[in-house]
Amino acid sequence: MKKLSNLSLCLLFCLSIFTEPVVAQSKPSITHETPEQKAKRMQWWTDARFGMFIHWGLYALPARHEWVKNRERMTNEQYQKYFDEFNPDHFEPKKWAKEAKAAGMKYAVLTTKHHEGFCLFDSKFTNYKATNTAAKRDLVKEYVDAFRAEGIKIGFYYSLIDWHHPDFTIDKVHPQRPLEDSDTAYARLNKGKDFAKYRKYLYNQVTELLSNYGKIDILWLDFSYPGKYGKGKDDWASVDLLKQIRKLQPGIIVDNRLDLNDYEDGADFVTPEQVSSKELEKYKGKTWETCQTFSGSWGYYRDENTWKTHRQLLDLLITSASNGGNLILNVGPTARGEFDYRANNALDSLSTWMHANSKSIYNCTYAPENYQAPSGDKLTYNPATKRLYVHLYDYPSTGTLNLPGYKGKIKYAQFLHDNSELQYKEQNDDIVLTLPVQQPRYEIPVVELVLN
Repeated sequence: MKKLSNLSLCLLFCLSIFTEPVVAQSKPSITHETPEQKAKRMQWWTDARFGMFIHWGLYALPARHEWVKNRERMTNEQYQKYFDEFNPDHFEPKKWAKEAKAAGMKYAVLTTKHHEGFCLFDSKFTNYKATNTAAKRDLVKEYVDAFRAEGIKIGFYYSLIDWHHPDFTIDKVHPQRPLEDSDTAYARLNKGKDFAKYRKYLYNQVTELLSNYGKIDILWLDFSYPGKYGKGKDDWASVDLLKQIRKLQPGIIVDNRLDLNDYEDGADFVTPEQVSSKELEKYKGKTWETCQTFSGSWGYYRDENTWKTHRQLLDLLITSASNGGNLILNVGPTARGEFDYRANNALDSLSTWMHANSKSIYNCTYAPENYQAPSGDKLTYNPATKRLYVHLYDYPSTGTLNLPGYKGKIKYAQFLHDNSELQYKEQNDDIVLTLPVQQPRYEIPVVELVLN
């Protein structure tokens, strides 16, 4: 046999590499749930589209941001006055639930414990809880009972972080973090702390929450920040924690902040936080929920005034549904346990719009590719009823609305808020709707199209 040259051998080797079949490397699975099983488990959430977040804790007393302990580098001793004075005498969760329902929210998520470490529930693993304050009540239980009575799905937020627990090691987001990062500084600050004890505490409290309050629909864990001087999946023992969560509540929906991106089923949905409507468009095709505040903070912030307008809130809701995602809007109750008047005003405005137009949100997703929105407007689509919804951001002053390429695709048109007919004609490949000159009283009216 003729001996091959080194060049020939090299060419054959390279050819073998690039012609070898490429096998996609799938991510490992924790629970081995099939895509069909997941879709069925998530169906109610996907249909709901709209929920309420509630951030409430001791930080409502200083009323200057939920991260006040971090921002002002407070010690536990300095922060203790808020525990001593916590007395939410106007806390009536039945009112909260009714306001959420009126606004069209189908599920709610309450902060059972935020980063400050204070527990709104009666945990047997700590004394730093609502039952040991002047409240003398398990506030989580009352929330669960009230919202469940209104038919609203129940969600718990639980902070993986705990700035009060003695064994939670000081890291880059801790109030007592060093002025300059260094291994020596962190070692000195964490001398005597045993994070394994905190990890067990975290595990025990999550087990409590998922064992003592009946069926829990959503668990929002927050948050991981892996890397040097941070904490990630190995710190929380996230895989074991998620297995325990699934064991206790097989139908529960879990967010993506356990740092389990390397697993196929490490999360049920992604959570773009406080992003613009434009940025939400890139999540189309994914399973996602955007968490947004009415203002610039999650907890009650008395002097913060950058509150979103009614139109901005509607845009977030419509944009979420039109890109196949959910919106969860946050309320930060006051230290007396009430919704701030500005939050009530926002909820009332949403209530009016949702009463008339919720069919364009619930059970809806993005429109099929062969339907384009008129310039400046947005579409949502209900695949079960085959109805398309046109959200009129800029109401036409001409009294007509051109639907490009819709010829032969619709059989009826009406305003959604009152089911009043909208006449139309075909023009080339388009449909031209005739609209009243005067805009309906809604900030963003909705046209409902019954498709062929």
